[in-house]
Amino acid sequence: MRKVVIHGPGSYDRLKLEEHPDPSPAPGEILVDVEAAGVNYADCIVRMGLYESAKKYVGWPITPGFEVAGKVAALGAGVGTRLGATLGQAELRPQTPGPAPGTPVVAVTRFGGYASRVAIPAHQVFPLPKGFSVAEAAGFPSVFLTAYYALFELANVRQGMNVLVHSAAGGVGSALVELGKIAGCRVVGVVGASHKVAVARKLGADAVIDKSVEPLWPVAERLAPEGYDVVLDANGVETLGESYRHLASAGKLVVYGFHTMMPRKGGRPNWIKLARDWLRTPRYNPLDLTNDNKSVLAFNLSYLFHRKDLLAEYMGKLIGWIEEGRITAPPVTPFPVERVADAHRAIEGGSTVGKLVLTF
Repeated sequence: MRKVVIHGPGSYDRLKLEEHPDPSPAPGEILVDVEAAGVNYADCIVRMGLYESAKKYVGWPITPGFEVAGKVAALGAGVGTRLGATLGQAELRPQTPGPAPGTPVVAVTRFGGYASRVAIPAHQVFPLPKGFSVAEAAGFPSVFLTAYYALFELANVRQGMNVLVHSAAGGVGSALVELGKIAGCRVVGVVGASHKVAVARKLGADAVIDKSVEPLWPVAERLAPEGYDVVLDANGVETLGESYRHLASAGKLVVYGFHTMMPRKGGRPNWIKLARDWLRTPRYNPLDLTNDNKSVLAFNLSYLFHRKDLLAEYMGKLIGWIEEGRITAPPVTPFPVERVADAHRAIEGGSTVGKLVLTF
């Protein structure tokens, strides 16, 4: 099989496409022939050596990648499904046949997705959503699981809430807009370039702030004078302080990334900028939070993949909404796996819309 391997932290030259022996599925695993693998900004942080869960679970060398789509190649011992059950909700029944080789699937991986064959725990494998191409499916689970957890688990959104979404035309941002509208919220999207405005509007945003041509926070305040019930922010120091300040009473700031601390080009962190931004990052005192009547919540999806109950519940809801036509496939830009470095350059540059995927 082919897979992308990073032997040590660094820039794009660290992404090596190598030949390796095919893996065999362990008991409880499904071997997937990967046709496409999603590319996420977190993969770039892994490459730079700054992703803590990568250090905890894998170390060096490492193959990045949190999501794949393809076909079942083989089943590990004990993998079976009930009739009508999704693969991710499967019971382990040796007497019941598992998904046949060739069954189209989508899966989440705790790293290792940039490979032509991946052995994945069965509870992390799900049927390919109906109406999605393989490339569209590969770009779906990580961003929508992130958005679902942020909105429904942490923020506990309710109909009619005012929600502000930063990077509303990107991968997670697009998913946040769509799910926010499913929840019945009033969604205000923020984008960093004019060509992204139409994308956010098409996704359902009630208003879009183009911060490349208008002042972000004065416009945000005009659109929600009483503040926002939820603000979803992966920018880091550039916006965290104002995101918190623009919360309504009982509002929640949900943090899931720190993109503005990272480089836009070159592929390597600027350590002086990183240190300066770390020092400038807001610290939230529990006494102040209590007095302000606001909350700050944060998470990293890669720490949740062991939660079979959550993955089954969330993916069941998401796939159901796809089949009802309430979730549309994200715009996808494919890159052959040989151009993995170009994919990382593109996503770091911040000009992309929707999802990038590697194709095998």
